[in-house]
Amino acid sequence: MSRILIIEDQKNLLRSLTKTLQESGFEVIGADTLQSAREAIQRGIDAIILDVMLPDGSGLDLLQELRRLGSRTPVLILTARDSIEDRVAGLDMGADDYLVKPFALDELLARVRVLLRREAKPDRTQISYHDLRIDLVSRTVYVGHQQILLQNRQIELLAYLMSSANKVVTREMISRDVWKEETATWTNVIEVQINQLRKKLEQAGRSEILHTVRGQGYVLGDLP
Repeated sequence: MSRILIIEDQKNLLRSLTKTLQESGFEVIGADTLQSAREAIQRGIDAIILDVMLPDGSGLDLLQELRRLGSRTPVLILTARDSIEDRVAGLDMGADDYLVKPFALDELLARVRVLLRREAKPDRTQISYHDLRIDLVSRTVYVGHQQILLQNRQIELLAYLMSSANKVVTREMISRDVWKEETATWTNVIEVQINQLRKKLEQAGRSEILHTVRGQGYVLGDLP
């Protein structure tokens, strides 16, 4: 049974989320402050549902803290902030998904299931293209012998592009297969993540591997 930590200070919402997840077969731990959340995390967590505004600080601070410590626990942010800038900021800090309040409980359940499936042990343990390699178990990325640090979503994006090396991948495909969202919602975020991924590859010496094909999408490898 997967253990879900819900970090939310609105008591009614916390009770509703807890009930919904428990009825769906999850073990649930609730926390309404950053301090109680840190204590719960020590007990072992499979996924985190994280509110941004909490009485003793920002949930984003906890997210950054977890990622600095090397935690790969999937995190779904809950927030009333719905601008593209806020979404990009949360994803850049290491969030795996982003859900804007108000939301449907069925959608939240679906997103939690997707996060847990992503964390399940993959059939393949590695994916590679030339000197670019991803260890899918440890979620580490290498260019040759040099490790490059990527956020979880960037790893998923890179793995998807590597699986279609030398072929054009459209934003629609990325939105459907990586973001699990409608294209209109995530187009700008995808562009930002592609640019950041390209920058990190360039810093590792692979400046001519990720291309934008105007009006079509993106190609990892050789242009068609």
